[in-house]
Amino acid sequence: MAQELKTTERRAPSQLDGGEPTRARAVFMPRTDIYETEDNVVVLVDMPGVASEGVDITLEKRTLAIRGFATDQQHDNYRQIYAEYGAGNYERVFTLSEDIDRDSIEASQKNGVLRLVLPKAAPAKARKIKLKMA
Repeated sequence: MAQELKTTERRAPSQLDGGEPTRARAVFMPRTDIYETEDNVVVLVDMPGVASEGVDITLEKRTLAIRGFATDQQHDNYRQIYAEYGAGNYERVFTLSEDIDRDSIEASQKNGVLRLVLPKAAPAKARKIKLKMA
């Protein structure tokens, strides 16, 4: 199951509502952990600096796209001397297996980590089909 959830190639970044960005920004591929339980596949995505309003999760057919739009941090009363953290946006795209219940996916965010719970679909059960006499 977990092997069937795979990362697709990175595409050009898009913006919410199809708008054009007003300035060039870096687009990062966020670090992601994926683990499997008996009933779910859980995806954890690191997106520091992204508020809940800046998260965009879309599911189209089997493609799950996760985007995070971070706002620039403004620091008053001091002058920055050195920085390792660069502001930018996040984007990650996955192809889901057919075994995921697409209608029951849940998402939450806490401390810069997006958590998606992808429930496994119940297997189709065999059943008898009664023949009607015409």
